[in-house]
Amino acid sequence: MSPNDIFGQKIIHIPKTEGIKYIGSKLRLLPYIAQLLQELPGKTILDGFSGTTRVSQMCAQLGYQVLCNDIAVWSEVFGNCNLRAHQEDRFYQEIIDHLNALPGYDGWYTEHYGATSTQCKRPFQAKNTRKLDAIRDEIERLDIDWIDTCVLLTSLIYALDAVDNTLGHYVSYLSQWPNRSYREMRLKLPNRFPIERGHSVLRDDIFNILQQAKYDIAYFDPPYGSNNAKMPASRVRYAAYYHIWTTIINHDKPTLFGKGARRVDSSDRIATSIFEEFRKNEKGSFIAADAIRALLHLTTSEYILLSYSSGGRVGVDEITNIASEVGELIKFLKIDYQKNVMADMRWTNAWSAPKGRHWEYLFLIQKH
Repeated sequence: MSPNDIFGQKIIHIPKTEGIKYIGSKLRLLPYIAQLLQELPGKTILDGFSGTTRVSQMCAQLGYQVLCNDIAVWSEVFGNCNLRAHQEDRFYQEIIDHLNALPGYDGWYTEHYGATSTQCKRPFQAKNTRKLDAIRDEIERLDIDWIDTCVLLTSLIYALDAVDNTLGHYVSYLSQWPNRSYREMRLKLPNRFPIERGHSVLRDDIFNILQQAKYDIAYFDPPYGSNNAKMPASRVRYAAYYHIWTTIINHDKPTLFGKGARRVDSSDRIATSIFEEFRKNEKGSFIAADAIRALLHLTTSEYILLSYSSGGRVGVDEITNIASEVGELIKFLKIDYQKNVMADMRWTNAWSAPKGRHWEYLFLIQKH
């Protein structure tokens, strides 16, 4: 089934969104998410694990009032850039032009993350980390509001993401420079759209958010961890994958460790999410499943749209059972992520993905 023909209906227009290369990106799922949301009453939505904020960006442009939340500081920056920055384009473009014109120099970022074109195993070529050193120091010196600074930081991260030497994360780096890494890093004004409703951007634990705010619809895309019992936690932590964006935003030049030159505070003993936990509790159930159960039980929204992956720790049967505890599962989509097509879902179909096949699941739940 084509993404232009969901449930036998024409899919609505999907507005433009932006984001970094991201393992959990929902870019190709936006048509399905939008279709499900547009069938529901209500115009306020909680995006509880906003990540690159693509879903929040889409919902804001579709007319929803959005609460965008994530524990990652870079997600908060993206949210402020897209949902709260009110200055005219000209204001930001003048600063971006100034930043692009700065001469680069060898600084902290070049020392730890830059390499010459004849070297490799680092995330950026040194010509671009020299620009990063100059631009990030200059942003720190600018006397502008934090919300406006978020636009500049978003522009900087997008520019770096376009010239990196990775497969989309910053735990290890490619052994040969890809073509994009030879380009000159250049900041551009992020895609902007009219802000017509009062959106909120928070950086908090989702369980704290659920106690503070009630929205008509809750969209959850929790980190999945891995269903590979042999895979260590260090391979599935989002704080580890995207540590470099945290460093660029905080500009704190932290102590680093390991071949990936990760922040110490992104280590597995410090930066953990209960939703990424791969262990079982004393009763023999997965801790990640208990977290999803608590999440759905504590949500006060009438409708919950939950994204999950066939590669995640919690099985689809278990999520279905949890959904039945809190309400009615009114829609379920099983989407071939590689082909971006939806499976023909009959309730007699096997839930699980064939070996080696990757599926994305969308659970639409109406709470009791």
